[in-house]
Amino acid sequence: MTDVRLDGRASDGGPGALLPSARPVRFLTDAGAAARPRPRYPAPGPDLLRRAYRAMVVGRRFDAQATALTKQGRLAVYPSSHGQEACQVGAVLALDDGDWLFPTYRESVALVTRGIDPAEALSLLRGDAHCGYDPHRYRVAPQCTPLATQTVHAAGLAYAEQRKGTGRVALACVGDGGTSEGDFHEALNFAAVFKAPAVFFVQNNEYAISVPLERQTAAPSLAYKGVGYGIRSERVDGNDPVAVLAVLAAAVEHARSGNGPFLVEAHTYRLESHTNADDATRYRADSEPEEWRRRDPIARLEAYLRRRGHLTDEDVAAAAAEAEDLAARTRAALNADPHPAPLDLFEHVYGTPTPQLDEQRAFLRDELEAEEVQS
Repeated sequence: MTDVRLDGRASDGGPGALLPSARPVRFLTDAGAAARPRPRYPAPGPDLLRRAYRAMVVGRRFDAQATALTKQGRLAVYPSSHGQEACQVGAVLALDDGDWLFPTYRESVALVTRGIDPAEALSLLRGDAHCGYDPHRYRVAPQCTPLATQTVHAAGLAYAEQRKGTGRVALACVGDGGTSEGDFHEALNFAAVFKAPAVFFVQNNEYAISVPLERQTAAPSLAYKGVGYGIRSERVDGNDPVAVLAVLAAAVEHARSGNGPFLVEAHTYRLESHTNADDATRYRADSEPEEWRRRDPIARLEAYLRRRGHLTDEDVAAAAAEAEDLAARTRAALNADPHPAPLDLFEHVYGTPTPQLDEQRAFLRDELEAEEVQS
């Protein structure tokens, strides 16, 4: 008979070893004190935690600025990640520079954390370009609006990196709603069968637009979706930055070491509406966001670092100043009117343009030339 440990995993490396923890892994209490008992994952060091704190402060200010720009008509749409900063920042800091990130449309803070210019990160949401940054330069795939298609791309790229022997990992972000899509399951199955070095990071923020989690799955948690495919899975408190960094670091190392894919479910919450076009008050009570505000990831990490003497008033002020500087640069860039060339619409759609696309390009070119002659 297989011996199962208290955390739900078999001690002999059998099927039970794939199971996530019975409760989400956490290092911090809601108030930012050290949680007990200690988790089984190595804790990140103070330098990485200070870096995460700074990135979360900057990310939240960027998120607020982007939300304000939608109200000024400078952005067509913006999906806020306010409250999910630990996941956004943790996904980036867990990767090496050569690893790949496959974001959803909600990962703008992750893109900025990765070093992408804010204006380039927002080009898609402004409607200026299919992708405003160079994916190869930053090792960040274009932000994905179709649900879960990025997970298939991540699995394929991870497998290619494995075949080339590069040691690189691909991390795919996906929301709880995306786990109901067929692409998600195809990606997990492919990655598991071929032991692709991929990490699937599910940010379970309780709602797929207005659809609550209980209408998405009857499983004990979304992490159990990995077990059926033979994928090592884990649950983590997504508002605990220390735990997110610890678990994602272990997941990336698991994949990089040739052990196949890893699935992480982060239990978190989006405090704002799905996008600026959504009204969250229609499907959730006002008390619900207030309960989650007490689990704020930035406040928890700040309290933890201050208690241990790893964060000073000067550090906090410097992070706030950096955040304001980035917000100002974002405003300036987005307040400038774009002047895209109409024919650029046809660029970067296909590697080799289809005959239909060439025909449409030629038609628009002729129309533009005719207008120029008339003027």
